[in-house]
Amino acid sequence: QVQLLESGGGLVQAGGSLRLSCADSGLTFSGYGMGWFRQAPGKEREFVSSISWNGETLYALSVKDRFTISRDDAKNTMYLQMNSLKPEDTATYYCAARSAPWAASGSGDYTRWGQGTQVTVSS
Repeated sequence: QVQLLESGGGLVQAGGSLRLSCADSGLTFSGYGMGWFRQAPGKEREFVSSISWNGETLYALSVKDRFTISRDDAKNTMYLQMNSLKPEDTATYYCAARSAPWAASGSGDYTRWGQGTQVTVSS
């Protein structure tokens, strides 16, 4: 079964940085859009960032200029570099894969999901 596996979450102080990784065991990673979403306790899952097959990116306003999404097709891996973290960034972060090549911000646009990795930012 093709899986997405997130890693890199943890506990960090406000103002700190973390880099999340999402490894895709599928054979067609390079041709498809990928994304990151997050869900805080008691809240709905929300879009964070997305990257197209050719590197075009989308960001939520709340993370723009602080987070950077990237992908390494040779490693079948997507990344999310998170800088200047805030307590409100605390959530479980999920990576997701599309069946289309473009970036997208709707959760319904994604067909495969990882299990999530916890990010906790202390004040």
